Amino acid sequence: MPNYNVQQGDCISSISQQHGFDWQALWSHPQNSALRNSRKDPNVLFPDDVVFIPDKQIKQVSASVDATHSFKLKNVPSKLRVRLLKNNVPRSNVKYVLNVDGIVTEGQTDGDGWVEAPIAPDARQGKLTLPDTNEDYPLLLGYLDPIDQVSGMQSRLRSLGYFGGAVSGNMDDATAAALASFQKAKNLAVTGKPDSQTLNALKAAYGS
Repeated sequence: MPNYNVQQGDCISSISQQHGFDWQALWSHPQNSALRNSRKDPNVLFPDDVVFIPDKQIKQVSASVDATHSFKLKNVPSKLRVRLLKNNVPRSNVKYVLNVDGIVTEGQTDGDGWVEAPIAPDARQGKLTLPDTNEDYPLLLGYLDPIDQVSGMQSRLRSLGYFGGAVSGNMDDATAAALASFQKAKNLAVTGKPDSQTLNALKAAYGS
């Protein structure tokens, strides 16, 4: 089977679903080791990354012909995790309505501000609504770029409230200023440059 070139919005879960594989088996395949070493996170890929798709293997299971048997796909569904913060403080016990590809889930954030819900591995978009405060947040699932890409830095800085510009992928003055503000907030050397310490702190603050 040919290699798969990653498109914007893809992640290992969606690619595995598309080709009929368990995502862990695909991600851990020896011929995807270079991708694993480069990206680290199976949910954060970049356009034109290459995923090796192996040939499918037939699995045989012995079972009685006089009984009903259930078979469950591994790692289905996937899980969505979103954290709500205000001034870097978790928004705990906040009611929400989550709509992902037309499937609606209602609940409230946990004590650390997290929303967790099962979603389809190939889910693409959704909306998180906070009915008590009339807030709506669009969700583009699988669109987060790696932390070492400028677009990935911009997306995380924007979600954390440090960057108000467009996610352009260009290392411009506004992005440098946002990095400097983040560095100051985290007691790092204020350079406005994406050094490894800053990127690690940004990834930790964002959660991925």
